[in-house]
Amino acid sequence: MCQHHDNPSFVLKGIDDVVYEERPIPEVTGDEVLVNVKRTGICGSDVHYLVEGRIGDFVVKAPMVLGHESSGIVTKVGPKVKHLKVGDRVALEPGATCRACDLCKAGRYELCEDIIFAATPPYDGTLARYYRLPGDLAYPLPENVTFEDGAMIEPLSVGIHSVSTLGGLKAGQSIVIFGCGPVGLLCMAVAKALGARRIIAVDIVPSRLEFAKEYAATHTYLPVKPIEGETKIEYSRRNAAALKEQLGVAERGPNAIDLVIDASGAEVSIQTGIYVAKAGGTFVQVGMGNPNVTIDIGAVITKELVYKGSFRYGPGSYPMAIGLVASGKIDLKPLVTHRFKFEDALTAFKATKAGKSEDGKTLIKAIIAGPGEEP
Repeated sequence: MCQHHDNPSFVLKGIDDVVYEERPIPEVTGDEVLVNVKRTGICGSDVHYLVEGRIGDFVVKAPMVLGHESSGIVTKVGPKVKHLKVGDRVALEPGATCRACDLCKAGRYELCEDIIFAATPPYDGTLARYYRLPGDLAYPLPENVTFEDGAMIEPLSVGIHSVSTLGGLKAGQSIVIFGCGPVGLLCMAVAKALGARRIIAVDIVPSRLEFAKEYAATHTYLPVKPIEGETKIEYSRRNAAALKEQLGVAERGPNAIDLVIDASGAEVSIQTGIYVAKAGGTFVQVGMGNPNVTIDIGAVITKELVYKGSFRYGPGSYPMAIGLVASGKIDLKPLVTHRFKFEDALTAFKATKAGKSEDGKTLIKAIIAGPGEEP
């Protein structure tokens, strides 16, 4: 580490305890690059760490810089970096892996045990002036892709990984997506870009469904109200039947659902999704809620459902995300509803947690400018 300080950083010290600190500017060696961060999006996980100090087994035990959805300009390159030069605009993939374990070698590097992931304890994130990472994880942005788009490539890659890589969605197929938050909406955008025939958005908030319909969904479904005394599984069975009836969804054939994505983490969404998926269909779990849920394993068996967990993103996700945005197949701009200065990062976090800013405007995605930048 060098002694030169000009690296203001937004640091989480404990639950609801954040400060701005000057941090040393990292030195780059070998295949690394140093990036001057220009834009950072806020993710639900960042808010989780701020409010609860942990996500599952990932616990904040020492001060940690927040943020992991970022773009910026390359300011230094290590001697082994050939594909980037100082001044290049890049999107940052914030997870450096060991490259040597069986999973890395098998092309499933997101499952690497030794991953250094930004703003996942104990590793610092990107809400600072400078961030260092391996050069191959800095992806050049085409001229027509803005820094704001560049910061959104990270959550878009989550959608690519879920819908394309794991879900295997093909043109002409039908998909149901539970949850119309940023990840759910981005999954819909990916499905649309891949030529899905029907994209059914499900959420319990009508305004979110309206947004989803304007953005990428072809159909929406508002779940039925629970009846007093019914179990969650009974409710979910009834809810799935109502969805199928309302939207003309069948168990088999051309009107069946090829792929279900749960981006909500809600138990009843997961249960409903299993009942909605076609015989021989695929279910991808990307939303994280209560880890202990009850599912109808009989339905999984008799339909021969493929049920997959989705964790972040893997090989090819970032290039595909940038390609879809650069070609105009996905428009990220409507999702960015709020913009903040670096000095107002805490306000941005509070608004993200509340789901709206102080003026009452619904928040989908907040973007924080780099230190000294105008949002």
